Amino acid sequence: MLDDRKLAVLRAIVEDYVSTHEPVGSKTLVDRHNLGVSPATIRNDMAVLEEQGYIAQPHTSAGRVPTDKGYRLFVDRLSTIKPLSAAERRAIETFLANAYDLDDVVSRTVRLLAQLTRQVAVVQYPSLTRSSVRHVELVPIAAQRLLLVVITNTGRVEQRAIETHEDVSDEAIAHLRALLNARLDGCWLTDVPDALADLPDQVPVGERPLAATVLSVLLESLVEKHEEKIIIGGAANLARADLSQSLRDVLEALEEQVVLMRLLGEAENPSGLTVRIGTENPHEGLRTTSVVATGYGAGDQAVARLGVLGPTRMDYPGTMGAVRAVARYVGQILAGS
Repeated sequence: MLDDRKLAVLRAIVEDYVSTHEPVGSKTLVDRHNLGVSPATIRNDMAVLEEQGYIAQPHTSAGRVPTDKGYRLFVDRLSTIKPLSAAERRAIETFLANAYDLDDVVSRTVRLLAQLTRQVAVVQYPSLTRSSVRHVELVPIAAQRLLLVVITNTGRVEQRAIETHEDVSDEAIAHLRALLNARLDGCWLTDVPDALADLPDQVPVGERPLAATVLSVLLESLVEKHEEKIIIGGAANLARADLSQSLRDVLEALEEQVVLMRLLGEAENPSGLTVRIGTENPHEGLRTTSVVATGYGAGDQAVARLGVLGPTRMDYPGTMGAVRAVARYVGQILAGS
């Protein structure tokens, strides 16, 4: 275990390296930080930090840079996450509040995160498996053709065209619509099959073919649908990072949906902020990057995750604060949608 002074030295090295992108020497630490000890003592502390693997000496430079282990200790010992300014909070709230549907919310969130952090932003669409039904609509759009619309509590809208193969009365459509909403209002999508198991038996014999057709399409489009959608933004920010040797690997990894899913991890509670640093990332192509992610959702129910990816040399307190703040605002929008 490191004592408080060595932790202060490590913190100063991380902060200086992140801000200057240059290896940090003992003289720099004395000049910039009020550590209250002599340069010789700082050199001794740096030697201990290097011996224990928290900092390293790149090439022949006299300065030192943090290692993944050093960044991890720095993040774990953060006493505070940098709060956003009042102007930043107002800007986030205004920018996201003007979104008109879920696609717009996700699109704005990606752009906002990339701008705030100057990293690559990654946002997962709300998972259908963690959503509940808010409303079901059946709309006649042509002879023997209906539009099934399902709106979830996360603002996600699923639409499917249904061929009835026979004329259906407006009364039959209205009756089935009312039954579906009575059964499914507030129902988790994973519980939909059980909630509708006896639906065909609850309608008049003449309406049962319609009920069976609609039920089949509904289950196929919601319950049996497992794909998760993720979008990214701000990939151009990687050009500013010192990833010349691994930039291609990072860009290739970002193109793989499965990699992005693993990157964000499982959605937990909205306040569960996770930080993966360098070699902690499961994908080899991302071992020179760090990922800061958290869940978002309405209330205390996380429905998906969002986060940012950037070089290990990132402003962790600021990035963590931005990710957490944006997730909180997105959750508020979903709760009020």
